[in-house]
Amino acid sequence: MTHYDLVVVGTGSGNSILDPRFADWKTAIVEKGVFGGTCLNVGCIPTKMFVHTADLAATPSISSRFGVDEELRGVRWRDVRDRIFGRIDPIAAGGREYRIGHKDNANVTVYEGEGRFTGHKELTVTLPAGTETITADRFVLAAGSRPFVPDIEGLDEVGYHTSDTVMRLDELPPRLTILGSGFVAAEFAHVFASFGVEVTIIARTSHLLRHQDADLSERFTELAAQRFDLRLDSHTKRVRRTESGIVLEFAEGGSVETDLLLAATGRQPNSDLLNVDATGVSVLDGGLVDGLVAVDDYQETSVEGIYALGDISSPHQLKHVANHEARVVQHNLLHPDDRIRADHRFVPHAVFSSPQIASVGLTEEQAREQGIRYVTSKQDYSGIAYGWAMEDTSSFAKLLADPDTGQLLGAHIIGPQASTVIQPLIQAMSFGLDARSMARGQYWIHPAMPELIENALLNLPLNS
Repeated sequence: MTHYDLVVVGTGSGNSILDPRFADWKTAIVEKGVFGGTCLNVGCIPTKMFVHTADLAATPSISSRFGVDEELRGVRWRDVRDRIFGRIDPIAAGGREYRIGHKDNANVTVYEGEGRFTGHKELTVTLPAGTETITADRFVLAAGSRPFVPDIEGLDEVGYHTSDTVMRLDELPPRLTILGSGFVAAEFAHVFASFGVEVTIIARTSHLLRHQDADLSERFTELAAQRFDLRLDSHTKRVRRTESGIVLEFAEGGSVETDLLLAATGRQPNSDLLNVDATGVSVLDGGLVDGLVAVDDYQETSVEGIYALGDISSPHQLKHVANHEARVVQHNLLHPDDRIRADHRFVPHAVFSSPQIASVGLTEEQAREQGIRYVTSKQDYSGIAYGWAMEDTSSFAKLLADPDTGQLLGAHIIGPQASTVIQPLIQAMSFGLDARSMARGQYWIHPAMPELIENALLNLPLNS
């Protein structure tokens, strides 16, 4: 049984912790899958590369409104796929090779297998040649999450894909049905529909993206219904295969037939795979995401010396959050007497579908539920010159602010470049810049997209 100063489980954001400052630590990394984690291999990066390609493929569908007649002559799916993973796979392989063979990692031992706690600060790793048990003074749990698959009769028998597998298909299916109503479903619906696939979305709720501000969720659902076969308030009772495809039967009656099924109903933390109970680490149940490892403000678990970060402990399940938490954990490992807290006050997120969505801070519903005084404003893209150029008639920005101080409480944008346009608002919230100062204290390039934000700020009905 080998003992280490530090063991890091997972090579997503956790892999960034070990830098030259740990050169005199005896360390180990445990990875059961591919180096680089969810974001690099099956998440943020490949999906956004597919989304960008899909945006190009979708351009002809709207070009005529500008007096330009374009047509989509075809999508070479395998070329698209291979271009994307031809970039990503070598990065993952390079990360592995660096940790295993580079002189900078002489103090690092890599265990390529699945680790499970079998005692207090005792991890048993299943390797190709057997098992090995290791112990450590400190652990970092950065083992991420995996797709959640709903319990539906017949699903395993007919076969299905998740976000982990659907991007590596050999051929595009004529018809794709997506189970789910969140951001994964929204993004893949856009990608495959843009490539000419007939897309059906099965949502158990009355709206897509229901955790967004209600105004954005309602608008996105309205636009999605114009583009996809959208089945709202539908509960899949049974799935079965026929000679012509896969049939989904609904509890409410009726059915839909498809060629390929994508389960996109969220992700679950890998805390159960690690068997964290065996080392005394507590998990949370009953929240937005069940099974999250419980951490304090310093990212430390209920066991001293065991830290956690990223999807295994964060309800946000976002790469930029995991990166921030990795920096916090790194500092606290190196400086145990001068620890810092994670800052989760203003965590932004985006949905890279069409239209894009970006959000930070409170939704109007959350502000109301929490009894927080607020005022709102809304600015349509069609009200700014750049919006005229795009002939945009459905997109908007919505802001929430304190009516007395002008401090921004939330910002929500649906429309082109939303994930970029929102950044000045994230900055203002993070550094306490009030709406009036932000609007009037700087130049805004005309006629550019940020005028959307300038006008939304000026539209806020503040008391002073």
